[in-house]
Amino acid sequence: MISKSLYFSAVMALTCSLGFSQDKKQQDIKSIKSMCGCYEVKFNFTETFKYPKDSLTYKSSPTKHESALEWVELLEDSPNKIVMQHLLIVSDDMIIKHWRQDWLYENTDLYSFDKGTSWKYKKLDKKVVKGQWTQKVYQVDDSPRYEGSSTWVHVDGQDYWSNVADAPLPRREQTIRNDYNVLKRRNIHEITASGWNHEQDNDKLVRDDSGKDVLLAQEKGLDVYTKVPDIKCLAAQKWWKENNALWKNVRDKWQTLFDRHQDLNLEAKVDRKALYSLLFDLKPTATKAETDAIINKFVK
Repeated sequence: MISKSLYFSAVMALTCSLGFSQDKKQQDIKSIKSMCGCYEVKFNFTETFKYPKDSLTYKSSPTKHESALEWVELLEDSPNKIVMQHLLIVSDDMIIKHWRQDWLYENTDLYSFDKGTSWKYKKLDKKVVKGQWTQKVYQVDDSPRYEGSSTWVHVDGQDYWSNVADAPLPRREQTIRNDYNVLKRRNIHEITASGWNHEQDNDKLVRDDSGKDVLLAQEKGLDVYTKVPDIKCLAAQKWWKENNALWKNVRDKWQTLFDRHQDLNLEAKVDRKALYSLLFDLKPTATKAETDAIINKFVK
């Protein structure tokens, strides 16, 4: 028989453990949600090391330094799921729907990029993802891009989440490169006193049909998000109010496809048009039947 003192100690230890877990989770949520708001962003990328078979003919990607004003809208805020939509502000009259990031707590369903326009479904072990957050990143048309599960770290004044995930070529590379087909992304999201940083150390890989990878080159990326008053992003907030119903229909359609828990294979183009082009052409009043029909054409 267990003594009262041992029983009391065990209960106290469990209670403290659960309390610590909840405190840690709330700290994670605070960090994730702090990425919302209005930001001046500086995008920086440069190719670092190169490993081509023919170094004489190999052409590196140009170093990139760009800046933009971006609004990050909080779409969903629940204890185990946080959804944020990025909107690029070109001008008051030109808003571009950018990438989206979903954060899921202790998520076990993952879509891992393979190559081309294919993603493999993976079921993760509950024990492995305990206390972790999955970041699911989506393209401008809300199709998948890359996903990974890791633990938020809050130590010694540092506040970050780090993960490695395979992804398609970024848009900045798609029009100038066809000599690699997978970008293995080492992503660090770090919360700072002035906003947050998205740091990357990426491998440019050539992946064959057997899944074998050959490293072609590496690159460094640093996107610096500096918080500015929300009033500077009023144009994006207004645009989203007018267009959010359309994009909710798009997200809902994709979710039904993800919920099948099957590998996902997409067409790159239909009738010589990309999915994002067809969706961007729609009016805000387009129906769910219209968006569903467009997306269905791209699902193999």
